[in-house]
Amino acid sequence: MSNYRKSIGDLGERLAQTKLEADGYTIIETNWRCARGEIDIVAQQGAEWIFVEVKTRTSDKFGRPEDSITDKKKQRMALVGEHYIDTHDIDAAWRIDLIAITFDASRTLQRITHYPDIVGF
Repeated sequence: MSNYRKSIGDLGERLAQTKLEADGYTIIETNWRCARGEIDIVAQQGAEWIFVEVKTRTSDKFGRPEDSITDKKKQRMALVGEHYIDTHDIDAAWRIDLIAITFDASRTLQRITHYPDIVGF
């Protein structure tokens, strides 16, 4: 991954964390990895655990950020979420959310949209 793409992704993840905190979520950890994949943001809202995928783009030229979440990606996200719950011995409701972010070429925020429960168990 290029340094530019990584810096845009990192900026998007920081903005997503800020948005979640402003909306009353507690950030538990970020960039949690296991052999099955990665969770960008692990958060809680009340007793519910939320695993957040952050997708960031600098234009909609190749589609909106949310368009990149395929059914296969959702299945993998669900497996990673289940693994997190199992390995942390959590007995609580959980869901997977998406935060889609678009910047313009000068890194000015154009749009940030939070989609709760994108997998819908």
